[in-house]
Amino acid sequence: MNPLQTELCGLELKNPLILASGIMGSSVHSLNLIARDAGAVVTKSVSVEGREGYRNPTVINWKCGLINAVGLASPPAFEFAEELKDYRNEAPLIISLYGYTPDDFIMLVETFDSALPYPHGYELNLSCPHVKGAGFDLGMDLELSSEIVEELKRKTSNPVFAKLSALHDYISLAKALEDAGVDGVVISNTLRGMKIDILSGKPVLSNISGGVSGPAIKPIALKCVYDLYKEIEVPIIGCGGITSFEDVLEFIMAGAKAVQIGSAVYYSRRIFYSLKESLIAFTRARDCTISDLVGIAHSSTG
Repeated sequence: MNPLQTELCGLELKNPLILASGIMGSSVHSLNLIARDAGAVVTKSVSVEGREGYRNPTVINWKCGLINAVGLASPPAFEFAEELKDYRNEAPLIISLYGYTPDDFIMLVETFDSALPYPHGYELNLSCPHVKGAGFDLGMDLELSSEIVEELKRKTSNPVFAKLSALHDYISLAKALEDAGVDGVVISNTLRGMKIDILSGKPVLSNISGGVSGPAIKPIALKCVYDLYKEIEVPIIGCGGITSFEDVLEFIMAGAKAVQIGSAVYYSRRIFYSLKESLIAFTRARDCTISDLVGIAHSSTG
């Protein structure tokens, strides 16, 4: 028996560890490598026409994680769909989508549903903090976000997840999306931040600000998961600053059914293997499954 196996909206995961969007670029080879040990993988966010992104520097390594302003760089959807035909499907694939209108998202789902022969899911990027009119800005509009979910649920039989930001009114947004039919929510994306070069006196990132990820945002994301578990019925995927198996367990106990790993991959490509092995040891020592631990922090606090 695999104590880490979990079911997520019809997707069978061998463990609750999911590659977060944007970490491995748009290469299917990289996704195939991660899928050997991950429970699922999320692609880099893709749009209908593609996007060049911001000029370098786009990623900063600092003492508490990363700050990035890649700018949702991606190939056009039809090109990426061809790339994903070589995905070996060793773990469920979730395709991250971004756009500006409901029609954008409809075209994206139609493109990938018609191109890919295997079951997959979609993650709606409603939370990227540094592209105007998409991502975070879209998530600020509850009515528009709900309309997108409703349209997509009419178009695809594959599960639809929405990635929210801790900076949103995330409880209201999650409830609205749940009412619209979303299959699950992911929280949180990166949070806005910046760094200044003290020698030049100028911002380091070409876009001035970017998204802060890594251990610095973990307590914030953890609280978001804890809050949402009390408010919604659909599964929650926790994301933000997870670097150890203890971090994973905190998110699970707060109410996450699965977690996403992002910045930690920057430091170790073996992170999924090491987390998986540590979680197996923990669950066997406790004589439980990972699913037994979901939300137990709530019962212990009354």
